[in-house]
Amino acid sequence: MGTKYNKFLTVLLVIIIIAVVGLLGYLGYNYYGNYSIDSDSDRYVSTFVEDTNTTEENTTTTEGNLSDGISETETASSGSTTKTYKGFNVVGTIEIPKTDVKYPVLEDPPTVKKLDTAVVTLYPQHATLNTVGNVVIVGHNYRNGLFFSNNKKLVNGDKIYITDLNNNRVEYTVYSVFETSENDTSFYNRDTDGAMEITLSTCTDDSSARTIVEAKAE
Repeated sequence: MGTKYNKFLTVLLVIIIIAVVGLLGYLGYNYYGNYSIDSDSDRYVSTFVEDTNTTEENTTTTEGNLSDGISETETASSGSTTKTYKGFNVVGTIEIPKTDVKYPVLEDPPTVKKLDTAVVTLYPQHATLNTVGNVVIVGHNYRNGLFFSNNKKLVNGDKIYITDLNNNRVEYTVYSVFETSENDTSFYNRDTDGAMEITLSTCTDDSSARTIVEAKAE
């Protein structure tokens, strides 16, 4: 009886050890993935204006300043700038000091891969940042600090900074935070009375609704 009991305890202990090791490995993998996303994004945002300021006669692609798959393509001769981040077109960057957000803003439409990489414009189609009207930007809520996970912490008066492809860095002030259904688009095409506005949209923590943040340029 005692021998069987000891064997049972040994097997149970082994199972517990395997489970703990697996859990630690899973947590470590997630932590590394989150760190990598934030690290790449932070470096990209930090060099965004500097890279956009680069002027050359012909179209060139600069690789290697950041992680694999991140590049900037400048087209000075046509007066336009095309920038990419991990293979996706970028329309600017977003910074929210209160929630430590620093991400490229990818061009619509949102796709699974884009939303796993950064935040993405949703409305209007082919939106240009820092222009009169409302631009909707969507991002995941992974409940771990990534992307728009902490948008629920934003309150009226908090600041959001949007930098566009023309190096304009505009300060927006939050004036409304609310929850609505996932099918509600009534606030997309709102009258901004000639002002520049942005709307941030993400899931609530239980995924039953959307957390909406509206902000207006100063």
